[in-house]
Amino acid sequence: MSFSLTILGSSSAVPTSERFPAAHVINIHERFFLVDCGEGAQIQLRRYKIGFGKINHILISHIHGDHTFGLFGLISTFSLLGRKSDLHIYANPVLQSILKDHKKYYYEHPLPFQIIFHPVGSKKKELIYEDEKLEIMTIPLKHRVPACGFLFREKPPLLNLRKEMIEYYKVPLKEMAKIKLGNDYINESGQVIPNKLLTLPPLIPRSLAYCTDTKYTESILPQINRVDLLYHEATYLHNMAGRASETGHSTSKQAGIIARKAGAGKLVIGHFSARYKTTDMLVEEARKEFPETYAANEGDCHTIKQVRVTE
Repeated sequence: MSFSLTILGSSSAVPTSERFPAAHVINIHERFFLVDCGEGAQIQLRRYKIGFGKINHILISHIHGDHTFGLFGLISTFSLLGRKSDLHIYANPVLQSILKDHKKYYYEHPLPFQIIFHPVGSKKKELIYEDEKLEIMTIPLKHRVPACGFLFREKPPLLNLRKEMIEYYKVPLKEMAKIKLGNDYINESGQVIPNKLLTLPPLIPRSLAYCTDTKYTESILPQINRVDLLYHEATYLHNMAGRASETGHSTSKQAGIIARKAGAGKLVIGHFSARYKTTDMLVEEARKEFPETYAANEGDCHTIKQVRVTE
């Protein structure tokens, strides 16, 4: 089943000819989440062939323009396309009043769909979304305005049956659901067939942490411990660490340190300052701390593969 991060925008405050402001799509089991919605997000959705109808949930890390300016145009396009399904937006409560004014001034008729707003705090972690497949928690960050990241965690899936063993032990259909939950099977003669003989090793739940915008803070480490994929902002090279701290941002070196201390599987850095024409030096600097570092490039799709517990 799918578990991926697609980069729509990797620039910070100012877009460039090659980089759009922050916007990302996370696909988990064909549930699509748009995370931040900078200017031009809808153009990038079209460019990388992500259907507008798949976007039912939009998560906004904080109320700065480079993370929200694309939202208003996207809502307008949804309306013009005749969207009917609910749109869920998770963000600081300030955005709710902004959206209310926007609707008042820019739409002659009521929207053909409901916007369901979910207020999100930034002082403590909280569960903001849950279904049978995954959960999403906020990650409190340290920026100039209230900001939070998001932790996506897959729930442990049901066990897969070994077809040949199910047939060998003549397991009845009514028992299979219990076996998928981890139960042993007791046949009619009272023999106990261990669950591990009837099922494949379990799949390891996958995880992804999205952390932008934030200055260097180790307070996030307990939450992002051993995540498979960490997206962390790296606005500046470390020779601008002072500027990064003043503006509530991180350097590429600091992003690498966080990934190393978290024991992450992979680091993707983004939210680059427009002063950098290429990301080579930023990646090189981060890799000195965490070798498995990659730049966020528009259109890149980072997939987390399913792995089974080794016996």
